Amino acid sequence: MRILGMIAAVALLAGPALAQDFSEGSEAKSWNLTGERKARFAAKVVDAPCALTGDCPEDCGAGLRQMVLIREADGKTLLTFKNVQPIFTGATVDLAAYCGQTVTVDGLLVGDPEYTKGAEIMQVQIVTTADGTAAKTNQWSKDWAAKNPDVGGKGPWFRRDPRINDRIAKTGRLGLGLEEDQKYIEENF
Repeated sequence: MRILGMIAAVALLAGPALAQDFSEGSEAKSWNLTGERKARFAAKVVDAPCALTGDCPEDCGAGLRQMVLIREADGKTLLTFKNVQPIFTGATVDLAAYCGQTVTVDGLLVGDPEYTKGAEIMQVQIVTTADGTAAKTNQWSKDWAAKNPDVGGKGPWFRRDPRINDRIAKTGRLGLGLEEDQKYIEENF
C-alpha cells in the first residue's frame, strides 16, 4: 500500500510531459511490457522522500530509500522500480551511488499514458556519469551473491535464497499453506 501511495504522490509531481519522446540514442533492451518505451535522458538522482517532502539526507538514505529520477528536460519525477536484471529487485542499489548527481539514464519508461496519466516508472538499464563512465545496473545480484557465498546451485537467486525457501517450506508457494498448494496442484496440473 505504501508503494501505491508513493506512486500516487509521484503522479502529482509528474507534470504534463505525457507525450515527450526520449528514445533518441537509447540502447535499452525491450522487455515487451505493456506501455514500454525506450528512454534515455539526463536526470538528478535523489531518494523519494527527498523529492516528496524535502527530507534529503546527504547519502539519500544510505540505500534504504526508494530512488527517483528528476528528469532535467522537464523536471518530472520518475520512480525507479527495476534494474537491468530479469527480476524486480529495484534500482536503488545501483542508483544510490549517484545520490545528488545528474547522470544520463537509459532504460524503459513503463506505463500506458492512457491509464497512468503520465506516472510512468523508469526501469534503468545503464547509468552514465558526466565523465562518460557507463555502468549496467546489475549490482543487486552481485551484492546478493556476496551476502550468500554458501548458497550453491543453479538458477536465479530467488530459487536458491535461504530466506525465500524457508518461507515457502512454512507457508507454501502461494503463501496460503502447504495444504492449499497441494490442492491447487491437484486441481490445475
